Amino acid sequence: MTLGVLFGGPSPEHDISILTGMLVVHELARHHNDVAAIYWTKDGNFVRVDNAVEAEAFVNGVPQGSTALELRLGETRGFVEVAGRFGKDKPLALDAVVMATHGGPGEDGSLQGVLDICEIPYTGPCVAGASLGMDKWAFAAVVASAGLPSLPRILLTSATTSLPFSGPYILKPRFGGSSIGIDVVSDLDTAKARLTTNVHLARGCVLEPYRPDLVDIQVALRSYPEIQLSAIERPIRRSATTEILDYRDKYVGGEGMVSAPREIPAILPGTQAEEIRSYAHRIGDLASVRGVARIDFLVNDHEIYINEINTIPGSLSKHLFVEPPLAFAQLLGDLIREARERPAHRFGTSGADGLVLRSAGAIASKLA
Repeated sequence: MTLGVLFGGPSPEHDISILTGMLVVHELARHHNDVAAIYWTKDGNFVRVDNAVEAEAFVNGVPQGSTALELRLGETRGFVEVAGRFGKDKPLALDAVVMATHGGPGEDGSLQGVLDICEIPYTGPCVAGASLGMDKWAFAAVVASAGLPSLPRILLTSATTSLPFSGPYILKPRFGGSSIGIDVVSDLDTAKARLTTNVHLARGCVLEPYRPDLVDIQVALRSYPEIQLSAIERPIRRSATTEILDYRDKYVGGEGMVSAPREIPAILPGTQAEEIRSYAHRIGDLASVRGVARIDFLVNDHEIYINEINTIPGSLSKHLFVEPPLAFAQLLGDLIREARERPAHRFGTSGADGLVLRSAGAIASKLA
């Protein structure tokens, strides 16, 4: 079996995607799989890198010895190794692709749609699930419409003249990951000023109350071979003075979220653990979770709020599956089996029976 691992991409989460991708490559190669490590560069190109490279090899761009790839549609669909001037292009016959593409077009459904057209089985969210998970405004609307607890959230624009709740406020990119571009401000004028100074808010900004009494809690959910929840985790901020759990808290430390400080299982009062698990199952259905997703909550001793979903989480949330323990090789194996046995999408032409075409002549004459 030949497996692809796809990582990188034109996203602010490019670097952490490399960490997750190479973590997966090394684990699959350790178990004697034929692995193609496919690096998606910041410029949007694809290359195949050596399976043995470490993250440091990407600091200055494409690692030495890499092979150029193209992702093609048409008669030859899929990834193709581009030959030299007198060589012959070589299609990569991939049985499945493990998606380690955090943020941007690798997690918002764009790349998933291309892989669907190419008929390449892949792990993780389908197009609809990916696009919903990446859109904080749409996801919040789905959560609210289902009657689940969430903080009030509005779309902030330059035309916003008032807010329905008092400050301080937290600003988040409408389309983006869970940490990058987050900002805490005290008033509406400052919030609107951030729309032009914070590049991550260029495509849209959601605003909600900043609640310093709430802490982050998260749990992972995987969909194959059956729905299973991980242990509940409380990530720990590296500094007590920071206002939010930021990108450094989550990812800086060598192996992405694997090495981040945490309390696991989280110590929670009363029935909070059971409530969080119940909400996570509901979100799994509402958001069409496929593969492994991480669901983030905000809690204090008396309240629970659903915050957001991460459909391709850092390190694929391998560190959360400790009750019962789940080996990384098993997690990856199940993801790959799901990709092959339950494709994210199958196109079909059922209903295209020619009825419209048989009357096309009459329609054309009316339109002429």
